[in-house]
Amino acid sequence: MTRQTRIAFVSALCFVAMAVVLALTPVGFVTWSPGSAHDVLATGEDPAISISGVETYPTEGRLEITTVSVTSPDARLTLPEAVLAYWLPHRDTLPRESIYPAGKSPEQVESEEQEMMSFSQTEAVVAALREADVPVVERPVIAAVTVGGPSDGVLSPGDLVLSIDGTPVDTREDVLDAIGSAAVGDAVAFSVLRGGQEEQVVVTTDGSNQDASVPVIGAMVGTGFEYPAEVSFGIDPAIGGSSAGLVFSLAIYDKITPGPLVVDTVAGTGQITATGQVGPIGGIQQKIHGAEQAGAAVFLVPAANCPDVLGLSTDLSLVKVDDLDGAVSALERLSDPGTAEDVPRCP
Repeated sequence: MTRQTRIAFVSALCFVAMAVVLALTPVGFVTWSPGSAHDVLATGEDPAISISGVETYPTEGRLEITTVSVTSPDARLTLPEAVLAYWLPHRDTLPRESIYPAGKSPEQVESEEQEMMSFSQTEAVVAALREADVPVVERPVIAAVTVGGPSDGVLSPGDLVLSIDGTPVDTREDVLDAIGSAAVGDAVAFSVLRGGQEEQVVVTTDGSNQDASVPVIGAMVGTGFEYPAEVSFGIDPAIGGSSAGLVFSLAIYDKITPGPLVVDTVAGTGQITATGQVGPIGGIQQKIHGAEQAGAAVFLVPAANCPDVLGLSTDLSLVKVDDLDGAVSALERLSDPGTAEDVPRCP
């Protein structure tokens, strides 16, 4: 073997070794790909949405929430896998930190996703009831309780506060003012609505960690809602986040109003607020492809996501929605051939 041959051979070995190392070294990315679709109008032993306390009506079509499949927290992409996902249609790569932030365990991320889902469901219920003209009353609510604090074991997250020391409270500010007017060590009487039943509890105030002279009860107070309907969700616990809010609202609205709103297979996505505003989400292209695979004919797209679907090749009708009222109107017009062309769509 000549010297030049040896050099070439060693160089080739080094190149192969480097290629193997690069191919096996994890990179800081995760992939997004189309996930499963779930019909929230489906009935059976375990319906996706159950409603009592208000009159309900039969539904007709399919209304699908769509999901995105993300690299699991314990899996690591290699460089070739990340590059392949970037170039494949209907898939994408994202920095790992955007899904699994540094310093947070997978369990923390999952817990936050479930909290977002729970909050989204509450907002969806309120938005749907308001759209259907079902009375909804805003009330201050116990949002969280500090472990070991004065309210621990006395107040519970979800308690709607009706009065404090016999004085009715209507807003979060009313509750904070009532607590602030007490002295440290005072026993404060709360009337709360818990599980549909009014209960009386007493919390003894403590001094704030920042200023011992300031009374606190060791609980966070937010804005909650009181309404006659009882709505429960039978959604796969593996599904988290807030992007199903719009579809939840439409399903509830369809169930509590006469006549079917959805008559075909419709899919969609979007966050929703209690006032019915629809917000953007991530993974819109993957969700549209998942809806195609589920046999949908229409996909409801948050207006703010329309730029994300420019140039996307799809057979679905991409309907643009700004709010719940617009989504309801669009579905009603789509069911009539004479008005279907008037429905706003993403360009």
